[in-house]
Amino acid sequence: MILASASPLPLILSVLAALAYVVPALLLDRIRTAHVWVALAWLLQGTLLAWGLLGEPPHFGFAPALSVTAWLVAAVYAVESLIYPQLPTRWTLSTIGAVAVMLAYLFPGSVMPPTSSVWLPIHLAFGVACYGLFGMAVVHAWFMNLAEKRIRLGKDSHSGLPLLTLERLTYRFVGAGFVLLTATLVVGMLFGEVVYGHAWRWDHKTVFSLLSWLTFAVLLVGRVGFGWRGKRAANFLYVGSALLLLAYVGSRFVMEIVLGRTP
Repeated sequence: MILASASPLPLILSVLAALAYVVPALLLDRIRTAHVWVALAWLLQGTLLAWGLLGEPPHFGFAPALSVTAWLVAAVYAVESLIYPQLPTRWTLSTIGAVAVMLAYLFPGSVMPPTSSVWLPIHLAFGVACYGLFGMAVVHAWFMNLAEKRIRLGKDSHSGLPLLTLERLTYRFVGAGFVLLTATLVVGMLFGEVVYGHAWRWDHKTVFSLLSWLTFAVLLVGRVGFGWRGKRAANFLYVGSALLLLAYVGSRFVMEIVLGRTP
């Protein structure tokens, strides 16, 4: 459901943030200038997210969840690029950021129910943080697979980093995301009644979340215990991330857009 804002400010900020993300995607060789544009886009997007989550009334849905994920990924990338300035992810992340900003404007979500429980913001914070970490892992795994393919063909990998370093970064994000996903599920199980007003129940979101948790658990066990690498490990990462995306974003998309209902 598209909700029009009474104020033109969200539209202005959304367009400015999207443009600020697009510029660094085009500045392929001017890295320092690109970092300035990414920082500006990140600040504008953060302002928009605060407007939606802290405004009167606060809204949230599948598109804001994607926007928060992109915002967190951009933040992680900014820190990571200070350590590894040769990372080749700027064009991809800038494009994702621009698309996410405009989607969040067009589909701001539904009004969040009032709650006095501190566990709801904690639950949401854990959830969107693990989305961001797994999103960063997927981007790194994609570049890692492309680099491996180019090396097999005898070409320059264009990865910007040694493959082992890129692989290590990928699965560090997976490990951190798995910890936060576990925390999110634990909060939902133990405090579901105060967070959502009802006890733990087996709905689509719960099933997809647990399936993604199991997939990531198998991936981590396979990596540590059996030395899984390459396509096998990456495929588990992609499947787990897709299941996690379906858990909240997919469920909310169906409810808000396909069915036109308020979750």
